Amino acid sequence: MSTEHQQYSTENQGDAIREYATKHGFEIIQTYADEGKSGLRLDGRKGLQQLLHDVKTGQADFAAVLVYDVSRWGRFQNPDEGAYYELCCDIAGIKVHYCAEQFGNDGSPFSHIIKALKRMMAGEYPRELSVKVFTGQRRLIGLGYRQGGPAGFGLRRQLIDHTGAAKNELVRGEQKSIHTDRVVLVPGPAEEIEVVGWIYRTFVEGGCREGEIAALLNGRGIRTDFGRLWSRATVHQVLINEKYVGNNVWNRQSFKLKQKRVVNGPDDWVRANGAFQPIIDLSLFDAAQAIIQKRSIRLSDEEMLADLNTLLQQRGSLSGMIIDECENMPSSGAFRSRFGSLTRAYVLIGYRPERDYLNLEINRYLRDLHPRIVAETMARIRDIGGTIELDPATDLMTVNGEFTASLVLSRCQETPAGARRWVIRFDTALRSDITVAVRMDSNNETALDYYLLPALDMTMARMRLAERNAAGLDAYRHDTLDALDGLARRVSLKELA
Repeated sequence: MSTEHQQYSTENQGDAIREYATKHGFEIIQTYADEGKSGLRLDGRKGLQQLLHDVKTGQADFAAVLVYDVSRWGRFQNPDEGAYYELCCDIAGIKVHYCAEQFGNDGSPFSHIIKALKRMMAGEYPRELSVKVFTGQRRLIGLGYRQGGPAGFGLRRQLIDHTGAAKNELVRGEQKSIHTDRVVLVPGPAEEIEVVGWIYRTFVEGGCREGEIAALLNGRGIRTDFGRLWSRATVHQVLINEKYVGNNVWNRQSFKLKQKRVVNGPDDWVRANGAFQPIIDLSLFDAAQAIIQKRSIRLSDEEMLADLNTLLQQRGSLSGMIIDECENMPSSGAFRSRFGSLTRAYVLIGYRPERDYLNLEINRYLRDLHPRIVAETMARIRDIGGTIELDPATDLMTVNGEFTASLVLSRCQETPAGARRWVIRFDTALRSDITVAVRMDSNNETALDYYLLPALDMTMARMRLAERNAAGLDAYRHDTLDALDGLARRVSLKELA
């Protein structure tokens, strides 16, 4: 179940299942539950993953599985997925019983038809709910309320009540606790507002590019709202975000029904102009957008390849990092989007880098990336109220004085057959309680997903991963580091009477 306040709470399901078991002479010897988890995907459903692992490996020491109803397998967008998990039990000789359904799961044509219909209805429910939620969020954006996300440098999140009266400012990581309260953006500290204005003036009037501005800010000891060094990208985000002129813009990206994240075009954005108090004059903002738009004129394939070839002649070699460091070039991502991959673009200009050189470039990039991800992880844990210490000699993190964690990056390698593989190497000398293994994407530039591997279950020195692994292993896989945050988050417990 995905929320605490619904008929499908695990307590209610448990009561119904125990009543069914008593009535039919079953003894319950094991319970698999996923509390507070979405049923849209198997990811994060550790209870269901463990059930399937026990069934498939023959470790299940039970003869039947009691399920509240058909939808409890999940509200999958492909109804065959739920049917497959039931089939896994059937193949293992384990009968599935639905405790709250009005039909018997007896294998008759009628039961198969009803189950197929209910699986489709289970998938339809989140689709309908998604439309309702989107409509509600769209309305709130139009009223000028902030819908999630950090405020940004120079701004703060202000809590207001149902009458519009201002309450307190929310600190990083803090969320509203009253349903009728709303959040708006307000100007932050004067010194941050001055820095934002300086960024715009330096860009528009001084003619400096984002990378130069980032270097100047870092040289002055000024850090971002996350306490990090400025980069070309973070300066660019300040220059293009309309919240600095008071506009509330939402739906730039969509991640509906936990499917693939998509970038929406401006026509699909939801906006409310003049929703917040601006800290940048509109004419200055428009001037910055004009400069950015002018240099963003779409280049033809021939022009992009000509620029790439010119860079090759200047540098003698090419890589994603070399391309991204060049101010006047399209990004490496633009080349991948246009030509399918960087390698394809290289071939078109007659450049064939040595494999060893590419490996060195990737290794160098990963070495530079590792401390950044460690720093971001530490910042996340501190933002949610946890404590974390880093051993500078080993990069071993001690969280809340309770457990240790180490972070490793696993580069993506391609087999001769075109399959992707990752190798995770454990530091057996450190023996951290949890190894956070970051699987890199096919370009070895961004994190694909994360494995939180406990030392108790990891006794080998290295592990080889495929794109899809056994359920027992992929039970440790997560799309984000939210699971690590959950381990580190401090929770206030009420005194028991």
